[in-house]
Amino acid sequence: NFIYNFTSNVRSKELLETTCRLANTLKSHEIKKGDRVAIYMPVSPIAVAAMLACARIGAVHTMVFAGFSSEALAAKIQDAQCKAVITCNQGVRGGRLIHLKSTVDAAVRSCTSIQHIFVSQRTEQPVVMGELDVPLDEMMSQHASVCPPEPLDSEDSLFLLYTSGSTGKPKGIVHTQAGYLLYTSMTHQYVFDYRDGDVFGCVADVGWITGHSYVVYGPLCNGATTVLFESTPVYPDPGRYWEMVERLRINQFYSTPTALRLLLKYDDCWVKKYDRSSLRTLGSVGEPINHEAWHWFHSVVGEGRCPLVDTWWQTETGGICIAPHPLEEGAPIIPAMAMRPFFGIQPVLMGEKGETLTGDSVSGALCISQPWPGMARSIYGDHQRFIDAYFKVYHGYYFTGDGAHRSEDGYYQITGRMDDVINVSGHRLGTAEIEDALDEHPAVPETAVIGIPHDIKGEGESDTPHIDVNSHHPVWSISQVVKRLPKTRSGKIMRRILRKVVLETTNDLGDVSTLDDPSVVKEIVETYELYRKDREKKK
Repeated sequence: NFIYNFTSNVRSKELLETTCRLANTLKSHEIKKGDRVAIYMPVSPIAVAAMLACARIGAVHTMVFAGFSSEALAAKIQDAQCKAVITCNQGVRGGRLIHLKSTVDAAVRSCTSIQHIFVSQRTEQPVVMGELDVPLDEMMSQHASVCPPEPLDSEDSLFLLYTSGSTGKPKGIVHTQAGYLLYTSMTHQYVFDYRDGDVFGCVADVGWITGHSYVVYGPLCNGATTVLFESTPVYPDPGRYWEMVERLRINQFYSTPTALRLLLKYDDCWVKKYDRSSLRTLGSVGEPINHEAWHWFHSVVGEGRCPLVDTWWQTETGGICIAPHPLEEGAPIIPAMAMRPFFGIQPVLMGEKGETLTGDSVSGALCISQPWPGMARSIYGDHQRFIDAYFKVYHGYYFTGDGAHRSEDGYYQITGRMDDVINVSGHRLGTAEIEDALDEHPAVPETAVIGIPHDIKGEGESDTPHIDVNSHHPVWSISQVVKRLPKTRSGKIMRRILRKVVLETTNDLGDVSTLDDPSVVKEIVETYELYRKDREKKK
């Protein structure tokens, strides 16, 4: 595995030349402005160059995480009607080889729109070239290192990025040129306190929106040194992140609660053996961070001296919308709280009847009342679905799908997805809050809490735990322990699958293409069946 970083003007020139050669290669194969190009590549300089090459000629890239199945890749190619795929022969992750080209070959058998498959050599494994295949490295060497950028309108499409839907096909979120780039560059600078000369370390895969915004577009727009991390947090050992921090002198480190919860299980010596004095800002992204992980990240990794910014945003928002930074001198950062809206973001909390909740110390559905530069413009090919999903629930507001609490001081705490909020005798409880409490127990590495219907109380809870409801309060009574939770490849728990298991409706799981390992569903179903039968015997 490699850790790549663009570290100087020489490297910046090299990236530009690589981008231009790749752009000219695409043009020579009749890829033009408006064409959609799928990119199925590991985290690497050539993947970044592929994104930028598409942008340079006005083609619309759709990056697909290089771990998705051929069926998932095919679905995205078909929806976008991509004209070409850019891939590698293989990927390398956590000491394992991933056969990318064979996955692409299987996918494009059902994709009639594909005219070319551009293949780069990541490893020495030779590729048997087919009729559609183009040897990318060889072709790039034959093209000029200068490619004039295509003139584009500010609202021309820059990329599509697919997110999973609870039902139906994935949603191709559309982001456009100028607004997205403005927003990612500003949030990168102000949320993380980026300064000229800093080394910015976001360990997300470029296949996700975090990698788009804070590995590629935001940092490079600001002229930053950006780190590309291809490995896993524990390969070859749990000190991998911190060895990288010491070696590259990273100033900002941006990771996920999932990775942090994994790492805090190991002895702190894996952190402390490396020099982390270069760190100035820590960041968390992906889901609300629990208190245990926050304090470990802040006190052990950051030595108690680095501000830790818990960032809230979505694929659809393009960039960070709520975070502790920027803040005034001496202003507090509250642990495990996103806190402050970014410039131009106007959060609104909505009640169950669609009313705007005013004042502080209130909880409701998190909406945004005014547009901002980085917001998505549509769902590709289905603008009505975009309107229905994000603007119809609360008319005139962008509905995030998340719940939030506004404190007495006016700060925002994300309480989790609204479909993960439980209603007990009229009291709404965020699953993130319950999970945070459960995760404090040393015997509990990770939890997922869901709500299920209750004839009298509304909803109780189940999954890894089940909560029976007595009186007006949820009372813990039953736990179901599983070996693994169903997670997406970006580390998020798919709680709707757990709910379907408990409600015994697993015949219709919806879109599960983002699951890291689909076999986990079978494991949980079998465990639940044993639990259910045992409970029936006791009755």
